Amino acid sequence: MSSILSKKEEEDTTPPAHSGVAAALDQTLRPASWDEYVGQEAIKNNLHILLAAARERQNPPEHILFYGPPGLGKTTLAHLIARELGGALRSTSGPAIERVGDLAALLTNLQPGDILFIDEIHRLSRSIEEVLYPAMESGALNIIIGKGPSARTLELPLPPFTLIAATTRVADLSAPLRSRFSGGVYRLEFYSEDDIANIVSRSAKILGVEVEEGGVREIAKRSRSTPRTANYLLKRARDYAQLKRAPLSKQIVDESLGMLEVDALGLTPLDRKLLTVLIERFGGGPAGVGALAAALAEEPNTLSEVHEPFLLQLGLIERTPRGRVATKAAYEHVGKNAPADLHERLL
Repeated sequence: MSSILSKKEEEDTTPPAHSGVAAALDQTLRPASWDEYVGQEAIKNNLHILLAAARERQNPPEHILFYGPPGLGKTTLAHLIARELGGALRSTSGPAIERVGDLAALLTNLQPGDILFIDEIHRLSRSIEEVLYPAMESGALNIIIGKGPSARTLELPLPPFTLIAATTRVADLSAPLRSRFSGGVYRLEFYSEDDIANIVSRSAKILGVEVEEGGVREIAKRSRSTPRTANYLLKRARDYAQLKRAPLSKQIVDESLGMLEVDALGLTPLDRKLLTVLIERFGGGPAGVGALAAALAEEPNTLSEVHEPFLLQLGLIERTPRGRVATKAAYEHVGKNAPADLHERLL
């Protein structure tokens, strides 16, 4: 009986798991200063000038738009800008702003010098965009009260603020909205392997992980040139190394990422399946994204927005007017011989 009671007491005193632990860990890994933010040097240099000049004029900087693939640091840049300016960062996302009233509540609760950060801004509806225009341009919120001939416009002045927006699909933003980001429209680039290695080393120190140079380089090679992916792979390799009671060596990283089926180029199982289907079922192409999606039982948007960009970056596929074509490197990666007319297909 005593052993049962002690077991029960042990269960009662076990702390519950919290879903916010992972989010807090990701926040810990986020750079807290410009010196810790690796890469994107051209953007950082332009932002330093913009922010320094705005501080000297004692005005909020003009509105800023960041765009590029996910995981490259757009949200982190917004946090660093808010930290440098000393203003509060109010964060939301395009899908969360469903009604004009939602946007009005956000804008009217801002304090002078605050930063409003809208992630995935391309998902704002056109009606909400039209309310945002005067707020960005003239610092006023125009609200229409009533309907028909009796409708009138109420203009509410807003405190000086800076809107920072991020998007993965800049082409989906309307031209009038893009033109109002007079502080700059910046495209974040993929990271070099050396930059990713520096990020992995920094994250490993924060996590208290013993990592060897070979392990750092192996994670960097498979990270798809993206810091978010690098940190994800580091955490999963850390779990494996913890259970093996071993440091993160090249061998340990190779074993752990092998279990995740992430290969030496950073390709996932669906990446490799896409290449294999393109080569074996469609003769290497050209093939349309719709046909590939049907053969893979995936959505076309998943292929074109998630998998294709990295395959294009590695030079494993090419887009031609007639569709996607596998390159010589793709044939080599899946262990196939390239056809003799491959050059003509790529034209």
